[in-house]
Amino acid sequence: MSIFDLFKQIESQNTAVTGPPEWIIAGLGNIGEKYHNTRHNAGFMMIDAFAEKYGAKFGKHQFKSNTAMAECSGKRCLLLKPDTFMNLSGQAVTEAMQFYQIPPEHVIVVYDDINLGVGELRIRKKGSDGGHNGMKNIIYLSGADTFPRIRVGIGQKPHPDYDLAAWVLSAFSPDELQLLADAAKSVGEAIALMLDEKTDLAMNRYNTGKKKKKVQKPEQEDA
Repeated sequence: MSIFDLFKQIESQNTAVTGPPEWIIAGLGNIGEKYHNTRHNAGFMMIDAFAEKYGAKFGKHQFKSNTAMAECSGKRCLLLKPDTFMNLSGQAVTEAMQFYQIPPEHVIVVYDDINLGVGELRIRKKGSDGGHNGMKNIIYLSGADTFPRIRVGIGQKPHPDYDLAAWVLSAFSPDELQLLADAAKSVGEAIALMLDEKTDLAMNRYNTGKKKKKVQKPEQEDA
């Protein structure tokens, strides 16, 4: 074992989190290798980067999700990637909320937004689903819309006649992946502020881009 591996092991041990979570951070996406690095999985990509930053390891399957525990801003956080398809994300999120008695205001949801340019961010304290099927299901099953959320831009269709489902399930280009890597850093910093009850500051600092004309998303199982 090299000295670098030893330091990494020590860091991993030091980031072990004990006790029930105070917050849930849910990244939305579709499970399965064929959806890896696709536009609709931007939420998964952001939460993976957040977990890596804080030394959290996914692998515990509970609440219809792949989960990990992390500590950020002095708060214990359950990181959650639903094992359901996107439009059933609420089953996973609400099950974890009910088990730990966590209110919507302490559940940060990270998901893709087709109306923002790739890597652009939009943070809100609450609001409607904005046409996103995953968020729609979370709001429907919880009966609340007071979830703080971070929307991550994945870019609009290249042409109005381009099939929307095909677009959101298409892979990012290498250049777009670099934009998302930059966005992931900002998402991590924004989450840290939100956990510290500084969502207004996160909005002022990290909201980017100009809202495009809203595109209606189709209702389908895996999008």
